[in-house]
Amino acid sequence: MVREAVRVRAARPDEAAALSALALRSKAHWGYDEEFLAARAPELAIRAEEVGSRRVVVAEASGAYPELLGVATLEGRPPVAELGLLFVEPSAIGRGVGRRLYRDAVRRARELGCRALVIGADPHAAGFYRAMGARPAGGAPVAGLVRFEVRLGRAAPWVALWSGDRPAVHLGNVAEYNAQFGDASLDREQLAAHHYAALAAFYGPRPGALVLPRPVPAWWVAQVARQLDWSRVAVHDGVAPDRRSLSAAVAARHALAARLTGSGAVLVPWGQSPDFARLAGGGPWRPEVLRHESKAASHALFTGIVRAGGHPDVLVPRQWRPRNRWAAARLVAARTRAGLATVLKSEHGVGGSGTRVLTPERVRAAGGALAALRGLPRGPLLAEEYAHDPDAPVRDLTYDAFVDAAGRVHPVGAAVMDVVGTAYHGATVGPGVVPDGAREVLSAFGGAVGRELAAAGYRGWFDVDFVGAGQGRLAPTETNLRLTGPSAAFVVKARLDELRGGDHVVRIMDRVELGARLPEAMAGELCAALARGCAELGAVFVPAIPTAAFDPAPWLGVLVAAHTREAVDAAEALVRARAAAVGAMFGEAAQDPAAPSERGRRVAWRATIPAAIISGTLKA
Repeated sequence: MVREAVRVRAARPDEAAALSALALRSKAHWGYDEEFLAARAPELAIRAEEVGSRRVVVAEASGAYPELLGVATLEGRPPVAELGLLFVEPSAIGRGVGRRLYRDAVRRARELGCRALVIGADPHAAGFYRAMGARPAGGAPVAGLVRFEVRLGRAAPWVALWSGDRPAVHLGNVAEYNAQFGDASLDREQLAAHHYAALAAFYGPRPGALVLPRPVPAWWVAQVARQLDWSRVAVHDGVAPDRRSLSAAVAARHALAARLTGSGAVLVPWGQSPDFARLAGGGPWRPEVLRHESKAASHALFTGIVRAGGHPDVLVPRQWRPRNRWAAARLVAARTRAGLATVLKSEHGVGGSGTRVLTPERVRAAGGALAALRGLPRGPLLAEEYAHDPDAPVRDLTYDAFVDAAGRVHPVGAAVMDVVGTAYHGATVGPGVVPDGAREVLSAFGGAVGRELAAAGYRGWFDVDFVGAGQGRLAPTETNLRLTGPSAAFVVKARLDELRGGDHVVRIMDRVELGARLPEAMAGELCAALARGCAELGAVFVPAIPTAAFDPAPWLGVLVAAHTREAVDAAEALVRARAAAVGAMFGEAAQDPAAPSERGRRVAWRATIPAAIISGTLKA
């Protein structure tokens, strides 16, 4: 459980003198001399009669004996507000008090109808405001203060409509969802799916509870809560450690099931399943509503939409269903002789699993078409024309939306995916990421797909994936009737836009490779240090998938965000380089029987790694 340690409330007139003294003490913390402080004292004073007009708030420690920890004023009127004062008691600096006061000011300025919040910052506090998302306003300092500005936009319409703008219960039932399709491309244990269940933290902007199959580290909950400003989220982890259905495991715990389903909160799963339908009690289960999760069914849907007209910039590649592997090999061989590439894919697959592009060169290198099929999963295969545009500015795109309970389609947005070969590695969302022309095509065709899904009875989140097909056209490749990595990026963008102002670019990186397995405490220290390093770049670091750090092939899933694409690129480079460098420190020792003990490696870690990461002296 993450609990609120500091609360922000309106100040009282009888606190004015104490708050003025607090502001002066906080200013003195930066080493100013008495003469300077005496000259600034009138500017820092709060008079009793001004408490209301200057919208003064205080931060205080919650508990039986609250103490004043900070003060802030929000001045001016729409369209521009000013953060007049923001000071923290010196003994409380570094405890998140300034962050709480700042985010409260951003929220109140938006509620007043302001389009911008301006800040005059002490030079010593400039780094704090940059880390909070404020952007330099330019120009020379005024009265020794550095000027910052925060742009305050309205929340995207889909945010409130998705989860009712109230805390929801998020169920990480990734493996349970996958299991119902009998996907032969996934490992039977579904280890990766149980790791990806941690993305339940990002199913919506304000979770009230997370339900996870495997235990998650406490540091992960605390770090996500800090970055996304969760005040109170119940975390029920380790609910299905034997990797059975998460919804069935919840239902078997009668007290937990009653608490979750009887709270009135919306239950949000990764995807629908028979067990989830029984747990949520939303009516009889209809498996046919998920039929377009099949790549063959989605291809037929795409073909019908294009034939109906109105989408001249969308090309649906031809697709065949070979009767068996021999038929698939003959088809590939014939296309190879014609100099054509072929895509082979399993009926269902996640993140590109079970998909292979067979170019003529690859077929010949393998020793023929039949040999080139080796390693593909058992079960039916689909063959498809290979749509490829080497000149496309971006090749792999996705469009996200959802269908509400009444069957209305609500657009969320478009993203650029990071795909290596056929394997999905992550996605980027935000302003300027998707070219304008492509975004219009994605929106029009994705909306048409959504209306067909709604007519078929589907309710929930969906996406449509595309590739560049040449001549400026896009080719749809599949639908996903569930939440995904890009959907997590959209949710985090909406939350950070709300907390920090501006229009964020968010990148989710599904796999940040580590050179060695990291125990929980070490992974937590690494992520805390990476958060500090990204903040220095004006970026936000959020650990997304923590539980794979001690796998035989260890990795982390992470999100990085900033107001510019360049800052996100810099944050990604920092995260990947330093994660690899930290892992390399233990790589050889982990395989050496004579290596220091686990306790010895922890001591070495704590003594050297955080400082090295922060300073940037540790290189890959």
